Amino acid sequence: MLKTLTTDFELDLETDVLVIGGGPAGTWAAWSAASSGARVILVDKGYCGTTGCAAVSGNGVWYVPPDPEAREIAKASRESLGGFLSDRNWMDRVLDQTYINVNQLAEWGYPFPTDDEGKPYRRSLQGPEYMRLMRRQIQRARVKILDNSPALELLVDDDGAVAGATGVNRQTGEKWIVRRREAACRQTSQSTIIATGGCAFLSKALGCNVLTGDGYLMAAEAGAEMSGMEFSNAYGISAAFSSVTKTLFYNWATFTYEDGTVIPGASSHRRSVIAETLLQQPVYAIIDKAAESMRPSMRLAQPNFFLPFDRAGIDPFTQRFPVTLRLEGTVRGTGGIRIVDESCSSSIRGLYAAGDAATRELICGGFTGGGSHNAAWAISSGYWSGKSAAEYSRSLGEYKTQRHVKGVGEVGFESDRSQTLATDEIIQAVQAEVFPYEKNYFRTEKGLTESLGKLNHLWQELRSSQVKSNKELIRAREAAAMVATARWMYSSAIERKETRGMHKHQDYPELDANQQHHLISGGLDRVWVKSQPLHTTEKSQSKIGAAV
Repeated sequence: MLKTLTTDFELDLETDVLVIGGGPAGTWAAWSAASSGARVILVDKGYCGTTGCAAVSGNGVWYVPPDPEAREIAKASRESLGGFLSDRNWMDRVLDQTYINVNQLAEWGYPFPTDDEGKPYRRSLQGPEYMRLMRRQIQRARVKILDNSPALELLVDDDGAVAGATGVNRQTGEKWIVRRREAACRQTSQSTIIATGGCAFLSKALGCNVLTGDGYLMAAEAGAEMSGMEFSNAYGISAAFSSVTKTLFYNWATFTYEDGTVIPGASSHRRSVIAETLLQQPVYAIIDKAAESMRPSMRLAQPNFFLPFDRAGIDPFTQRFPVTLRLEGTVRGTGGIRIVDESCSSSIRGLYAAGDAATRELICGGFTGGGSHNAAWAISSGYWSGKSAAEYSRSLGEYKTQRHVKGVGEVGFESDRSQTLATDEIIQAVQAEVFPYEKNYFRTEKGLTESLGKLNHLWQELRSSQVKSNKELIRAREAAAMVATARWMYSSAIERKETRGMHKHQDYPELDANQQHHLISGGLDRVWVKSQPLHTTEKSQSKIGAAV
């Protein structure tokens, strides 16, 4: 597949709205757009309904009934943790929409349990049941699904608006394109939603190995901006022999040294103590603070959490086990594609972002959204982006003159390069810069600068290499996305000379009131970072989006 479009596509499709990504955000976006009367195609890197971090385990949801006192507590609980970068108006919108949509799940037949009083308990969702239901609902809405079909580049029109994408089917090698049907002089793929999730850098965290930042890369190639990428160093607690990073049950854990001595200050909420200890010696845990009466319900709530222990013959309630911290990056961080208004539009016309692919600073500030806030954001931003993309598509109507589209993919698409790309080595090299706690968790000016120098070199190596097959192209695009994501992360981290939210800067350990702003980043060959004041009004944000 070359950057210059040809007719060499086995599957050539037209639609009103293209959704890239089949997790919660993507399926809500597809359902919302289809319910608004749009023709919708959803493409997924894996099998829609089974891949991604939400589909593999239980998910908490930021579901709060419309009680003023309860809502106030819900909002206030996040503000200081996030360094006072969140926006209460957006919090209200997300709480309202999540409440409506979760209740909609109940109407569709999701089997919510009941509490001790017999009332429905709707603050958690079991991933397999949830995503199976969402796939069924979008099929009923006549959304066309292309499984195992990663998008590889976006298409833009003569005016720079996003107008579709190209990709390839992993299993068949069949190349696909969703774009305008030029022969009919009609704009047919009129809006695109990026819902590809975040980037966990292939850290082996459960459900995250399809989350390599692909949407960030494609959006940036079209000119979109990122926001909050310094808040990208989320690490999840995991048994050393497990990929499960669901951390709720570690609230009832005691953390010890190898000899059984309790580690002072170590807890699920103070992972920095665990990280500091891991730099020197192993850390063990035992979930001994959970009462006997709680344990059966814990197993029912998170069966995947206990499966690795059962296989290893370990009872985590009575036996100590070694733990580690696995990088979850922007999956549980808050950085992502910058959205410019309440429609969840990016700074590029025709391109929308939802879920973990979009920044979650608006409701979480600079501290992880964990499962519950991120789940609520996926539901609400997916719904809004789908509705808005459908409205945008309708507003364009038909063109009276023929308009062309072109692919904007760069790394992996040029065929005149002399060097063969060694993607495995590139991936290992970027992991060496983002996995270590002393580089990413505990940041320093010197460490960030050195890592960024290595990452910039990796980017140049990617730019000067070629691929020979579609299979290689998929892996090359993943490698490029991870390198690009890491460069935006560390470039932003260097600019934030303070400690705020999850960004821990050893050289600047205090919060600085003068840096209470967002950091916007972008660029590929040359990465740039700029500050933006908090809570820019919707009107002024819309002007920014229109001007780009």
